[in-house]
Amino acid sequence: MSPNAARRVLEGQRAAPGMALGRVRLQLPHRHNIDASPLPADAIEHELARLDAALARARGELTELRQRLHGALAREAQPFLDTHALILDDPELRGGLIDLIRKGRYRAGAALVAQRDRLIEVFRRMDDAYLRAREDDLAQVIARVLDALEHDGRSEERRMAARLGEILVAENPSPAELASLAERGLCGVMATGGSAYSHAAILARSLHLPMLCSVQDAETVLGDGDLLLLDGEGGFAIAHPAAQDLATLRQWQRAQAARPRVAPVPAAPARTRDHEQVALYANAELPGEIAEARALGAMGVGLYRTELLYLRQSALPGEEEQYAALRGLMLALDGAPATLRTLDLGADKAIGTGLAMPTEANPALGVRGVRHALRHPAILRTQLRAMLRAAQLGPLRILLPMVTVAEEIAAVRAHAAECLAELHAAGVPAPATLPPLGAMVEVPAAALGVRTLLHEADFLAIGSNDLAQYVLAADRNLGTLAGLYDPRHPALLRLIAFVTSAARRAGKPLSICGEIAGDVTALPLLLAVGIRELSMLPARLPAARAVVETAHCAQLRAHLPRLLRAGSRAEIEALLCTLQQP
Repeated sequence: MSPNAARRVLEGQRAAPGMALGRVRLQLPHRHNIDASPLPADAIEHELARLDAALARARGELTELRQRLHGALAREAQPFLDTHALILDDPELRGGLIDLIRKGRYRAGAALVAQRDRLIEVFRRMDDAYLRAREDDLAQVIARVLDALEHDGRSEERRMAARLGEILVAENPSPAELASLAERGLCGVMATGGSAYSHAAILARSLHLPMLCSVQDAETVLGDGDLLLLDGEGGFAIAHPAAQDLATLRQWQRAQAARPRVAPVPAAPARTRDHEQVALYANAELPGEIAEARALGAMGVGLYRTELLYLRQSALPGEEEQYAALRGLMLALDGAPATLRTLDLGADKAIGTGLAMPTEANPALGVRGVRHALRHPAILRTQLRAMLRAAQLGPLRILLPMVTVAEEIAAVRAHAAECLAELHAAGVPAPATLPPLGAMVEVPAAALGVRTLLHEADFLAIGSNDLAQYVLAADRNLGTLAGLYDPRHPALLRLIAFVTSAARRAGKPLSICGEIAGDVTALPLLLAVGIRELSMLPARLPAARAVVETAHCAQLRAHLPRLLRAGSRAEIEALLCTLQQP
Protein backbone atom coordinates (compact mmCIF):
# COMPACT_ATOMS: atom_id res chain seq x y z
CA MET A 1 0.00 0.00 0.00
CA SER A 2 1.29 3.45 -0.84
CA PRO A 3 2.50 5.25 2.28
CA ASN A 4 1.09 8.59 1.11
CA ALA A 5 -2.58 7.73 0.77
CA ALA A 6 -3.72 11.02 -0.73
CA ARG A 7 -6.51 11.16 -3.29
CA ARG A 8 -5.07 11.21 -6.82
CA VAL A 9 -6.80 11.25 -10.19
CA LEU A 10 -5.13 9.27 -13.01
CA GLU A 11 -6.27 9.87 -16.56
CA GLY A 12 -6.18 7.33 -19.38
CA GLN A 13 -7.85 6.19 -22.56
CA ARG A 14 -11.21 4.47 -22.35
CA ALA A 15 -10.88 0.82 -23.34
CA ALA A 16 -13.93 -0.89 -21.77
CA PRO A 17 -16.94 0.78 -20.11
CA GLY A 18 -18.16 0.45 -16.55
CA MET A 19 -17.01 1.36 -13.06
CA ALA A 20 -15.25 -0.73 -10.44
CA LEU A 21 -13.93 -0.32 -6.93
CA GLY A 22 -11.19 -2.69 -5.87
CA ARG A 23 -7.73 -3.18 -4.46
CA VAL A 24 -4.74 -2.79 -6.74
CA ARG A 25 -2.94 -5.87 -7.99
CA LEU A 26 0.26 -4.22 -9.17
CA GLN A 27 2.40 -5.83 -11.82
CA LEU A 28 4.73 -2.89 -12.41
CA PRO A 29 8.16 -2.05 -11.05
CA HIS A 30 7.76 0.61 -8.40
CA ARG A 31 9.90 2.44 -5.89
CA HIS A 32 9.86 1.65 -2.19
CA ASN A 33 9.77 4.34 0.44
CA ILE A 34 12.51 3.54 2.95
CA ASP A 35 12.46 5.14 6.38
CA ALA A 36 16.11 5.59 7.34
CA SER A 37 15.46 7.23 10.71
CA PRO A 38 16.84 5.41 13.80
CA LEU A 39 14.55 2.84 15.37
CA PRO A 40 13.55 3.56 19.02
CA ALA A 41 14.67 0.88 21.46
CA ASP A 42 11.13 0.12 22.57
CA ALA A 43 10.09 -0.59 18.95
CA ILE A 44 12.67 -3.31 18.20
CA GLU A 45 10.45 -6.32 18.96
CA HIS A 46 7.58 -4.85 16.96
CA GLU A 47 9.91 -4.24 14.00
CA LEU A 48 11.23 -7.81 14.16
CA ALA A 49 7.64 -9.07 14.11
CA ARG A 50 6.95 -6.90 11.04
CA LEU A 51 10.01 -8.36 9.32
CA ASP A 52 9.04 -11.96 10.09
CA ALA A 53 5.49 -11.31 8.88
CA ALA A 54 6.83 -9.83 5.62
CA LEU A 55 9.17 -12.79 5.08
CA ALA A 56 6.32 -15.21 5.71
CA ARG A 57 4.07 -13.27 3.33
CA ALA A 58 6.77 -13.35 0.62
CA ARG A 59 7.17 -17.14 1.07
CA GLY A 60 3.41 -17.55 0.78
CA GLU A 61 3.35 -15.53 -2.44
CA LEU A 62 6.05 -17.75 -3.96
CA THR A 63 4.11 -20.87 -2.98
CA GLU A 64 0.92 -19.47 -4.44
CA LEU A 65 2.70 -18.49 -7.65
CA ARG A 66 4.22 -21.96 -7.97
CA GLN A 67 0.79 -23.56 -7.63
CA ARG A 68 -0.83 -21.16 -10.09
CA LEU A 69 1.66 -21.51 -12.94
CA HIS A 70 1.41 -24.36 -15.39
CA GLY A 71 2.55 -25.47 -18.80
CA ALA A 72 5.48 -23.78 -20.51
CA LEU A 73 5.52 -20.88 -18.07
CA ALA A 74 5.85 -23.23 -15.09
CA ARG A 75 8.82 -24.95 -16.68
CA GLU A 76 10.51 -21.63 -17.37
CA ALA A 77 9.73 -20.17 -13.93
CA GLN A 78 10.66 -23.19 -11.80
CA PRO A 79 14.41 -22.48 -11.58
CA PHE A 80 14.05 -18.89 -10.41
CA LEU A 81 11.23 -19.82 -8.00
CA ASP A 82 13.51 -22.42 -6.42
CA THR A 83 16.36 -19.91 -6.18
CA HIS A 84 14.15 -17.25 -4.62
CA ALA A 85 12.80 -19.72 -2.07
CA LEU A 86 16.35 -20.69 -1.07
CA ILE A 87 17.31 -17.03 -0.61
CA LEU A 88 14.26 -16.38 1.57
CA ASP A 89 15.13 -19.36 3.77
CA ASP A 90 18.85 -18.47 4.01
CA PRO A 91 19.67 -18.14 7.74
CA GLU A 92 22.49 -15.68 6.94
CA LEU A 93 19.99 -13.31 5.33
CA ARG A 94 17.65 -13.35 8.32
CA GLY A 95 20.48 -13.30 10.84
CA GLY A 96 22.00 -10.23 9.21
CA LEU A 97 18.64 -8.49 9.20
CA ILE A 98 18.08 -9.22 12.90
CA ASP A 99 21.53 -7.81 13.77
CA LEU A 100 20.85 -4.65 11.80
CA ILE A 101 17.53 -4.12 13.58
CA ARG A 102 18.70 -5.05 17.10
CA LYS A 103 22.21 -3.61 17.10
CA GLY A 104 22.11 -1.00 14.37
CA ARG A 105 18.59 0.22 15.19
CA TYR A 106 17.61 -0.07 11.51
CA ARG A 107 13.98 -0.14 10.57
CA ALA A 108 12.96 -3.29 8.65
CA GLY A 109 12.89 -1.63 5.23
CA ALA A 110 16.26 0.04 5.71
CA ALA A 111 17.73 -3.24 7.02
CA LEU A 112 16.55 -5.09 3.93
CA VAL A 113 18.16 -2.52 1.63
CA ALA A 114 21.42 -2.53 3.61
CA GLN A 115 21.61 -6.33 3.66
CA ARG A 116 20.83 -6.47 -0.04
CA ASP A 117 23.60 -3.99 -0.89
CA ARG A 118 26.10 -5.80 1.35
CA LEU A 119 25.44 -9.22 -0.20
CA ILE A 120 25.46 -7.86 -3.73
CA GLU A 121 28.89 -6.38 -3.09
CA VAL A 122 30.04 -9.80 -1.84
CA PHE A 123 28.68 -11.45 -5.00
CA ARG A 124 30.45 -8.92 -7.22
CA ARG A 125 33.83 -9.70 -5.63
CA MET A 126 33.48 -13.42 -6.39
CA ASP A 127 35.25 -15.04 -9.31
CA ASP A 128 32.33 -17.40 -9.96
CA ALA A 129 30.22 -15.92 -12.78
CA TYR A 130 27.21 -17.97 -11.68
CA LEU A 131 27.30 -16.53 -8.16
CA ARG A 132 27.85 -13.02 -9.51
CA ALA A 133 24.67 -13.47 -11.57
CA ARG A 134 22.69 -14.23 -8.40
CA GLU A 135 22.60 -10.55 -7.48
CA ASP A 136 19.51 -10.11 -9.67
CA ASP A 137 17.75 -12.92 -7.80
CA LEU A 138 18.69 -11.36 -4.47
CA ALA A 139 17.43 -7.94 -5.56
CA GLN A 140 14.13 -9.45 -6.71
CA VAL A 141 13.65 -11.34 -3.44
CA ILE A 142 14.36 -8.23 -1.34
CA ALA A 143 11.93 -6.25 -3.51
CA ARG A 144 9.26 -8.89 -2.84
CA VAL A 145 9.84 -8.67 0.92
CA LEU A 146 9.75 -4.87 0.76
CA ASP A 147 6.43 -5.12 -1.09
CA ALA A 148 5.11 -7.42 1.63
CA LEU A 149 6.43 -5.08 4.32
CA GLU A 150 4.47 -2.17 2.86
CA HIS A 151 1.25 -4.20 2.93
CA ASP A 152 0.94 -4.60 6.66
CA GLY A 153 -1.27 -1.55 7.22
CA ARG A 154 -4.65 -1.97 8.86
CA SER A 155 -6.24 1.32 7.90
CA GLU A 156 -9.94 1.63 7.14
CA GLU A 157 -9.03 1.76 3.45
CA ARG A 158 -7.12 -1.52 3.81
CA ARG A 159 -10.08 -3.18 5.52
CA MET A 160 -12.40 -1.96 2.79
CA ALA A 161 -10.05 -3.12 0.04
CA ALA A 162 -9.83 -6.58 1.59
CA ARG A 163 -13.56 -7.04 1.01
CA LEU A 164 -13.31 -6.10 -2.66
CA GLY A 165 -12.13 -7.73 -5.83
CA GLU A 166 -8.87 -6.81 -7.53
CA ILE A 167 -8.05 -4.28 -10.25
CA LEU A 168 -5.07 -5.41 -12.28
CA VAL A 169 -2.52 -2.66 -12.95
CA ALA A 170 0.04 -3.73 -15.55
CA GLU A 171 1.87 -2.37 -18.56
CA ASN A 172 0.05 -4.47 -21.15
CA PRO A 173 -1.75 -7.49 -19.66
CA SER A 174 -2.10 -10.61 -21.75
CA PRO A 175 -5.49 -12.13 -22.63
CA ALA A 176 -4.46 -15.32 -20.85
CA GLU A 177 -3.80 -13.36 -17.69
CA LEU A 178 -7.17 -11.61 -17.86
CA ALA A 179 -9.03 -14.84 -18.52
CA SER A 180 -7.37 -16.51 -15.53
CA LEU A 181 -7.86 -13.58 -13.15
CA ALA A 182 -11.47 -13.03 -14.24
CA GLU A 183 -12.29 -16.48 -12.93
CA ARG A 184 -10.89 -15.43 -9.53
CA GLY A 185 -12.83 -12.22 -9.11
CA LEU A 186 -10.97 -9.58 -11.13
CA CYS A 187 -13.20 -6.50 -11.34
CA GLY A 188 -11.22 -4.08 -13.51
CA VAL A 189 -8.05 -3.46 -15.52
CA MET A 190 -5.66 -0.52 -15.78
CA ALA A 191 -2.86 -0.64 -18.37
CA THR A 192 -0.03 1.86 -18.47
CA GLY A 193 0.44 1.02 -22.16
CA GLY A 194 -1.77 -0.58 -24.78
CA SER A 195 -4.75 0.82 -26.62
CA ALA A 196 -8.47 0.28 -26.95
CA TYR A 197 -7.74 -2.05 -29.89
CA SER A 198 -5.39 -4.36 -27.97
CA HIS A 199 -6.27 -8.01 -27.46
CA ALA A 200 -6.56 -7.38 -23.73
CA ALA A 201 -9.04 -4.53 -24.27
CA ILE A 202 -11.18 -6.64 -26.59
CA LEU A 203 -11.31 -9.44 -24.02
CA ALA A 204 -12.04 -6.98 -21.21
CA ARG A 205 -15.10 -5.75 -23.12
CA SER A 206 -16.21 -9.35 -23.64
CA LEU A 207 -15.80 -10.03 -19.92
CA HIS A 208 -17.59 -6.76 -19.00
CA LEU A 209 -14.51 -5.61 -17.09
CA PRO A 210 -14.03 -1.83 -17.04
CA MET A 211 -10.61 -0.95 -18.41
CA LEU A 212 -8.37 2.06 -18.97
CA CYS A 213 -5.20 2.05 -21.05
CA SER A 214 -2.26 4.43 -21.53
CA VAL A 215 -2.53 5.59 -17.90
CA GLN A 216 0.43 7.74 -16.90
CA ASP A 217 2.16 7.76 -13.50
CA ALA A 218 0.39 4.65 -12.21
CA GLU A 219 3.68 3.05 -11.13
CA THR A 220 4.63 6.05 -9.00
CA VAL A 221 1.21 6.66 -7.46
CA LEU A 222 -0.13 3.17 -6.77
CA GLY A 223 0.97 0.36 -4.50
CA ASP A 224 -0.30 -3.16 -4.05
CA GLY A 225 -3.49 -3.23 -2.03
CA ASP A 226 -4.35 0.44 -2.59
CA LEU A 227 -8.01 1.25 -2.97
CA LEU A 228 -8.77 2.29 -6.55
CA LEU A 229 -11.95 3.53 -8.20
CA LEU A 230 -11.80 2.89 -11.93
CA ASP A 231 -14.16 4.71 -14.29
CA GLY A 232 -13.95 3.13 -17.72
CA GLU A 233 -16.63 5.45 -19.06
CA GLY A 234 -15.13 8.70 -17.83
CA GLY A 235 -11.58 7.72 -18.78
CA PHE A 236 -9.99 8.14 -15.35
CA ALA A 237 -9.26 6.37 -12.08
CA ILE A 238 -9.05 7.68 -8.53
CA ALA A 239 -6.48 6.34 -6.11
CA HIS A 240 -7.59 6.50 -2.47
CA PRO A 241 -11.09 7.74 -3.39
CA ALA A 242 -12.87 10.10 -1.04
CA ALA A 243 -16.42 9.82 0.26
CA GLN A 244 -17.85 11.83 -2.63
CA ASP A 245 -16.16 9.47 -5.11
CA LEU A 246 -17.73 6.44 -3.45
CA ALA A 247 -21.08 8.23 -3.52
CA THR A 248 -20.67 8.69 -7.29
CA LEU A 249 -19.99 4.97 -7.65
CA ARG A 250 -23.09 4.07 -5.64
CA GLN A 251 -25.18 6.43 -7.77
CA TRP A 252 -23.86 4.76 -10.93
CA GLN A 253 -24.61 1.32 -9.49
CA ARG A 254 -28.17 2.37 -8.64
CA ALA A 255 -28.61 3.72 -12.17
CA GLN A 256 -27.39 0.41 -13.61
CA ALA A 257 -29.77 -1.54 -11.40
CA ALA A 258 -32.68 0.72 -12.35
CA ARG A 259 -32.13 0.41 -16.09
CA PRO A 260 -35.25 -1.05 -17.67
CA ARG A 261 -34.94 -4.60 -18.84
CA VAL A 262 -34.52 -4.58 -22.60
CA ALA A 263 -37.08 -6.68 -24.39
CA PRO A 264 -35.52 -9.35 -26.62
CA VAL A 265 -35.01 -8.20 -30.20
CA PRO A 266 -36.00 -10.60 -32.97
CA ALA A 267 -33.05 -12.08 -34.83
CA ALA A 268 -33.64 -10.35 -38.16
CA PRO A 269 -31.50 -8.22 -40.46
CA ALA A 270 -31.45 -4.48 -39.88
CA ARG A 271 -33.05 -2.54 -42.73
CA THR A 272 -31.82 0.78 -44.03
CA ARG A 273 -34.22 3.55 -45.00
CA ASP A 274 -33.96 2.46 -48.62
CA HIS A 275 -34.77 -1.15 -47.62
CA GLU A 276 -31.33 -2.74 -47.92
CA GLN A 277 -30.69 -5.55 -45.46
CA VAL A 278 -27.64 -5.63 -43.19
CA ALA A 279 -26.95 -8.79 -41.22
CA LEU A 280 -25.80 -8.21 -37.64
CA TYR A 281 -23.80 -10.94 -35.90
CA ALA A 282 -21.91 -11.17 -32.62
CA ASN A 283 -18.28 -11.82 -31.80
CA ALA A 284 -18.09 -14.28 -28.90
CA GLU A 285 -15.81 -16.54 -26.91
CA LEU A 286 -17.71 -16.92 -23.63
CA PRO A 287 -20.95 -18.88 -23.07
CA GLY A 288 -22.69 -15.89 -21.48
CA GLU A 289 -22.12 -13.83 -24.61
CA ILE A 290 -24.30 -16.14 -26.69
CA ALA A 291 -27.45 -15.52 -24.67
CA GLU A 292 -26.71 -11.78 -24.57
CA ALA A 293 -26.20 -11.67 -28.32
CA ARG A 294 -29.40 -13.55 -29.06
CA ALA A 295 -31.42 -11.28 -26.75
CA LEU A 296 -30.02 -8.26 -28.58
CA GLY A 297 -31.08 -9.52 -31.99
CA ALA A 298 -27.87 -11.11 -33.30
CA MET A 299 -28.56 -13.39 -36.25
CA GLY A 300 -25.82 -15.71 -35.04
CA VAL A 301 -22.14 -15.66 -34.16
CA GLY A 302 -20.01 -14.07 -36.86
CA LEU A 303 -16.73 -14.78 -35.09
CA TYR A 304 -16.26 -17.42 -32.41
CA ARG A 305 -12.76 -17.26 -30.94
CA THR A 306 -11.54 -20.68 -29.86
CA GLU A 307 -8.40 -19.51 -28.01
CA LEU A 308 -9.95 -19.33 -24.55
CA LEU A 309 -10.13 -23.12 -24.32
CA TYR A 310 -6.35 -23.23 -24.79
CA LEU A 311 -5.63 -20.30 -22.47
CA ARG A 312 -7.45 -21.77 -19.49
CA GLN A 313 -5.32 -24.87 -19.05
CA SER A 314 -1.78 -26.15 -19.25
CA ALA A 315 -2.49 -29.13 -21.52
CA LEU A 316 -3.82 -29.05 -25.06
CA PRO A 317 -7.60 -29.59 -25.13
CA GLY A 318 -8.53 -32.88 -26.76
CA GLU A 319 -11.14 -33.53 -29.40
CA GLU A 320 -13.87 -34.45 -26.92
CA GLU A 321 -13.26 -31.37 -24.79
CA GLN A 322 -13.38 -29.11 -27.83
CA TYR A 323 -16.47 -30.83 -29.17
CA ALA A 324 -18.24 -30.41 -25.83
CA ALA A 325 -17.56 -26.64 -25.91
CA LEU A 326 -18.72 -26.32 -29.51
CA ARG A 327 -21.76 -28.47 -28.82
CA GLY A 328 -22.76 -26.04 -26.09
CA LEU A 329 -22.32 -23.15 -28.53
CA MET A 330 -24.43 -24.73 -31.27
CA LEU A 331 -27.21 -25.75 -28.88
CA ALA A 332 -27.30 -22.24 -27.42
CA LEU A 333 -27.64 -20.81 -30.93
CA ASP A 334 -30.63 -23.07 -31.58
CA GLY A 335 -30.23 -23.22 -35.35
CA ALA A 336 -28.62 -19.81 -35.86
CA PRO A 337 -25.31 -19.93 -37.77
CA ALA A 338 -21.82 -19.71 -36.28
CA THR A 339 -18.46 -18.89 -37.81
CA LEU A 340 -15.71 -20.73 -35.92
CA ARG A 341 -12.20 -19.34 -36.16
CA THR A 342 -9.40 -21.84 -35.82
CA LEU A 343 -6.70 -21.25 -33.22
CA ASP A 344 -4.94 -17.88 -33.43
CA LEU A 345 -2.28 -17.62 -30.71
CA GLY A 346 1.16 -16.18 -31.24
CA ALA A 347 4.27 -16.90 -29.20
CA ASP A 348 3.53 -13.95 -26.91
CA LYS A 349 0.12 -15.32 -25.89
CA ALA A 350 0.86 -19.05 -25.77
CA ILE A 351 2.83 -18.89 -22.50
CA GLY A 352 1.24 -21.16 -19.93
CA THR A 353 -0.71 -23.19 -22.48
CA GLY A 354 0.14 -26.59 -23.89
CA LEU A 355 1.42 -24.96 -27.08
CA ALA A 356 5.20 -25.25 -27.26
CA MET A 357 6.10 -22.13 -29.21
CA PRO A 358 9.61 -20.67 -29.32
CA THR A 359 10.15 -17.06 -28.34
CA GLU A 360 9.87 -14.67 -31.29
CA ALA A 361 11.20 -11.14 -31.60
CA ASN A 362 7.99 -10.00 -33.31
CA PRO A 363 5.13 -12.42 -32.59
CA ALA A 364 2.58 -10.29 -34.48
CA LEU A 365 4.48 -11.15 -37.67
CA GLY A 366 5.43 -14.65 -36.62
CA VAL A 367 4.11 -18.21 -36.56
CA ARG A 368 0.47 -17.70 -35.63
CA GLY A 369 -2.95 -18.52 -37.08
CA VAL A 370 -2.92 -20.74 -40.13
CA ARG A 371 0.89 -20.61 -40.20
CA HIS A 372 1.04 -22.40 -36.86
CA ALA A 373 -1.76 -24.77 -37.86
CA LEU A 374 0.06 -26.04 -40.94
CA ARG A 375 3.29 -26.50 -38.99
CA HIS A 376 1.43 -28.48 -36.31
CA PRO A 377 -1.14 -30.53 -38.21
CA ALA A 378 -2.03 -32.72 -35.21
CA ILE A 379 -3.32 -29.67 -33.32
CA LEU A 380 -5.16 -28.43 -36.40
CA ARG A 381 -6.76 -31.81 -37.15
CA THR A 382 -7.99 -32.22 -33.56
CA GLN A 383 -9.72 -28.87 -33.84
CA LEU A 384 -11.10 -29.62 -37.30
CA ARG A 385 -12.55 -32.95 -36.18
CA ALA A 386 -14.35 -31.27 -33.28
CA MET A 387 -15.70 -28.56 -35.59
CA LEU A 388 -16.88 -31.08 -38.17
CA ARG A 389 -18.75 -33.02 -35.50
CA ALA A 390 -20.36 -29.80 -34.28
CA ALA A 391 -21.54 -29.11 -37.83
CA GLN A 392 -24.13 -31.85 -37.30
CA LEU A 393 -25.84 -29.64 -34.72
CA GLY A 394 -26.40 -26.52 -36.80
CA PRO A 395 -25.03 -24.37 -39.63
CA LEU A 396 -21.43 -23.37 -39.17
CA ARG A 397 -18.49 -22.06 -41.16
CA ILE A 398 -14.78 -22.52 -40.48
CA LEU A 399 -12.61 -19.40 -40.63
CA LEU A 400 -8.82 -19.42 -40.99
CA PRO A 401 -6.84 -16.56 -39.40
CA MET A 402 -3.65 -14.94 -40.68
CA VAL A 403 -4.03 -16.23 -44.25
CA THR A 404 -1.48 -14.81 -46.66
CA VAL A 405 -1.73 -16.99 -49.78
CA ALA A 406 -4.40 -19.23 -51.31
CA GLU A 407 -2.22 -22.31 -50.88
CA GLU A 408 -2.76 -22.13 -47.13
CA ILE A 409 -6.53 -22.43 -47.59
CA ALA A 410 -6.06 -25.36 -49.96
CA ALA A 411 -3.79 -27.13 -47.48
CA VAL A 412 -6.28 -26.77 -44.63
CA ARG A 413 -9.09 -27.93 -46.92
CA ALA A 414 -7.11 -31.09 -47.64
CA HIS A 415 -6.68 -31.73 -43.91
CA ALA A 416 -10.40 -31.10 -43.33
CA ALA A 417 -11.37 -33.54 -46.09
CA GLU A 418 -9.17 -36.23 -44.55
CA CYS A 419 -10.64 -35.57 -41.10
CA LEU A 420 -14.17 -35.84 -42.48
CA ALA A 421 -13.31 -39.15 -44.14
CA GLU A 422 -11.87 -40.43 -40.84
CA LEU A 423 -15.06 -39.52 -38.99
CA HIS A 424 -17.22 -41.25 -41.61
CA ALA A 425 -15.03 -44.36 -41.49
CA ALA A 426 -15.30 -44.49 -37.68
CA GLY A 427 -19.07 -44.07 -37.76
CA VAL A 428 -18.91 -40.73 -35.93
CA PRO A 429 -21.81 -38.43 -36.87
CA ALA A 430 -20.52 -35.74 -39.23
CA PRO A 431 -21.89 -33.84 -42.24
CA ALA A 432 -21.79 -35.42 -45.68
CA THR A 433 -19.73 -32.57 -47.09
CA LEU A 434 -17.34 -30.00 -45.70
CA PRO A 435 -18.86 -26.83 -44.26
CA PRO A 436 -17.81 -23.55 -45.90
CA LEU A 437 -14.12 -22.75 -45.37
CA GLY A 438 -13.17 -19.09 -45.32
CA ALA A 439 -10.20 -16.81 -44.84
CA MET A 440 -9.66 -13.80 -42.65
CA VAL A 441 -8.34 -10.82 -44.60
CA GLU A 442 -5.97 -9.21 -42.11
CA VAL A 443 -2.64 -9.41 -43.94
CA PRO A 444 -2.07 -6.69 -46.57
CA ALA A 445 -0.87 -9.28 -49.08
CA ALA A 446 -4.16 -11.16 -48.67
CA ALA A 447 -6.14 -7.95 -49.26
CA LEU A 448 -4.14 -7.00 -52.35
CA GLY A 449 -4.26 -10.59 -53.64
CA VAL A 450 -7.89 -11.15 -52.72
CA ARG A 451 -8.91 -12.31 -56.18
CA THR A 452 -6.59 -15.30 -55.87
CA LEU A 453 -7.85 -16.07 -52.37
CA LEU A 454 -11.42 -16.10 -53.65
CA HIS A 455 -10.58 -19.05 -55.91
CA GLU A 456 -10.01 -21.16 -52.77
CA ALA A 457 -12.13 -19.51 -50.06
CA ASP A 458 -15.87 -20.04 -49.76
CA PHE A 459 -16.21 -16.73 -47.89
CA LEU A 460 -14.10 -13.91 -46.46
CA ALA A 461 -14.05 -12.02 -43.18
CA ILE A 462 -12.10 -8.79 -42.86
CA GLY A 463 -10.21 -8.61 -39.56
CA SER A 464 -9.87 -4.85 -39.37
CA ASN A 465 -7.87 -4.83 -36.11
CA ASP A 466 -4.82 -6.62 -37.48
CA LEU A 467 -5.26 -5.29 -41.01
CA ALA A 468 -5.07 -1.73 -39.66
CA GLN A 469 -2.03 -2.66 -37.58
CA TYR A 470 -0.14 -4.04 -40.56
CA VAL A 471 -1.20 -1.39 -43.07
CA LEU A 472 -0.31 1.47 -40.72
CA ALA A 473 2.81 -0.25 -39.27
CA ALA A 474 1.47 0.71 -35.82
CA ASP A 475 1.33 -1.83 -33.00
CA ARG A 476 -2.24 -1.72 -31.75
CA ASN A 477 -1.02 -2.66 -28.27
CA LEU A 478 1.24 0.38 -28.07
CA GLY A 479 -0.48 3.30 -26.41
CA THR A 480 2.04 5.83 -27.70
CA LEU A 481 0.82 5.10 -31.25
CA ALA A 482 -2.87 5.34 -30.41
CA GLY A 483 -3.15 8.53 -32.45
CA LEU A 484 -1.75 6.79 -35.53
CA TYR A 485 -3.61 3.52 -35.16
CA ASP A 486 -7.03 4.42 -36.59
CA PRO A 487 -9.18 1.92 -38.50
CA ARG A 488 -10.72 4.85 -40.36
CA HIS A 489 -7.45 5.71 -42.10
CA PRO A 490 -7.93 6.38 -45.85
CA ALA A 491 -5.48 3.62 -46.82
CA LEU A 492 -7.44 1.05 -44.84
CA LEU A 493 -10.75 2.28 -46.25
CA ARG A 494 -9.43 1.81 -49.79
CA LEU A 495 -8.32 -1.74 -49.01
CA ILE A 496 -11.69 -2.61 -47.48
CA ALA A 497 -13.45 -1.19 -50.54
CA PHE A 498 -11.15 -3.19 -52.84
CA VAL A 499 -11.80 -6.46 -50.98
CA THR A 500 -15.55 -5.80 -50.84
CA SER A 501 -15.74 -5.15 -54.58
CA ALA A 502 -13.78 -8.33 -55.37
CA ALA A 503 -15.98 -10.49 -53.13
CA ARG A 504 -19.15 -9.02 -54.66
CA ARG A 505 -17.95 -9.75 -58.21
CA ALA A 506 -17.01 -13.31 -57.20
CA GLY A 507 -20.40 -13.84 -55.54
CA LYS A 508 -18.76 -14.83 -52.24
CA PRO A 509 -20.05 -13.78 -48.78
CA LEU A 510 -18.01 -11.13 -47.00
CA SER A 511 -18.21 -9.87 -43.41
CA ILE A 512 -16.17 -7.56 -41.24
CA CYS A 513 -15.49 -8.66 -37.68
CA GLY A 514 -12.95 -6.23 -36.24
CA GLU A 515 -13.70 -3.46 -33.76
CA ILE A 516 -14.64 -1.08 -36.56
CA ALA A 517 -17.77 -3.19 -37.22
CA GLY A 518 -19.29 -1.99 -33.94
CA ASP A 519 -18.01 1.59 -34.16
CA VAL A 520 -21.10 3.69 -34.82
CA THR A 521 -19.00 6.54 -36.22
CA ALA A 522 -17.48 4.21 -38.82
CA LEU A 523 -20.61 2.29 -39.84
CA PRO A 524 -21.61 4.79 -42.55
CA LEU A 525 -18.20 4.24 -44.15
CA LEU A 526 -18.68 0.47 -44.17
CA LEU A 527 -22.16 0.77 -45.62
CA ALA A 528 -20.86 3.14 -48.28
CA VAL A 529 -18.21 0.66 -49.50
CA GLY A 530 -20.79 -2.14 -49.64
CA ILE A 531 -20.36 -4.11 -46.40
CA ARG A 532 -23.64 -5.83 -45.57
CA GLU A 533 -22.54 -8.28 -42.88
CA LEU A 534 -21.18 -7.02 -39.57
CA SER A 535 -19.99 -8.92 -36.50
CA MET A 536 -19.31 -7.13 -33.20
CA LEU A 537 -19.39 -7.34 -29.42
CA PRO A 538 -22.96 -8.15 -28.29
CA ALA A 539 -23.28 -4.92 -26.29
CA ARG A 540 -22.76 -2.88 -29.45
CA LEU A 541 -25.60 -4.48 -31.40
CA PRO A 542 -28.42 -2.08 -30.38
CA ALA A 543 -26.48 1.07 -31.30
CA ALA A 544 -25.30 -0.48 -34.56
CA ARG A 545 -28.85 -1.47 -35.50
CA ALA A 546 -30.04 2.08 -34.80
CA VAL A 547 -27.37 3.56 -37.09
CA VAL A 548 -28.15 1.11 -39.89
CA GLU A 549 -31.89 1.76 -39.70
CA THR A 550 -31.39 5.51 -40.09
CA ALA A 551 -28.93 5.14 -42.98
CA HIS A 552 -29.72 5.45 -46.70
CA CYS A 553 -27.33 3.21 -48.62
CA ALA A 554 -27.94 4.78 -52.05
CA GLN A 555 -27.03 8.21 -50.67
CA LEU A 556 -23.98 6.78 -48.93
CA ARG A 557 -22.79 5.13 -52.14
CA ALA A 558 -23.03 8.47 -53.89
CA HIS A 559 -20.31 9.75 -51.54
CA LEU A 560 -18.01 6.76 -52.10
CA PRO A 561 -15.79 8.33 -54.80
CA ARG A 562 -15.07 11.30 -52.52
CA LEU A 563 -14.37 8.98 -49.59
CA LEU A 564 -11.90 6.92 -51.59
CA ARG A 565 -10.13 10.05 -52.79
CA ALA A 566 -9.72 11.40 -49.25
CA GLY A 567 -6.10 12.11 -48.48
CA SER A 568 -6.31 12.24 -44.72
CA ARG A 569 -8.33 11.12 -41.76
CA ALA A 570 -9.42 14.73 -41.30
CA GLU A 571 -11.11 14.68 -44.73
CA ILE A 572 -12.90 11.46 -43.83
CA GLU A 573 -14.02 12.93 -40.51
CA ALA A 574 -15.46 15.92 -42.35
CA LEU A 575 -17.27 13.67 -44.81
CA LEU A 576 -18.68 11.59 -41.96
CA CYS A 577 -20.79 14.56 -40.90
CA THR A 578 -22.32 14.58 -44.38
CA LEU A 579 -22.83 10.82 -44.39
CA GLN A 580 -24.70 10.88 -41.10
CA GLN A 581 -27.23 13.47 -42.26
CA PRO A 582 -30.66 12.08 -43.29
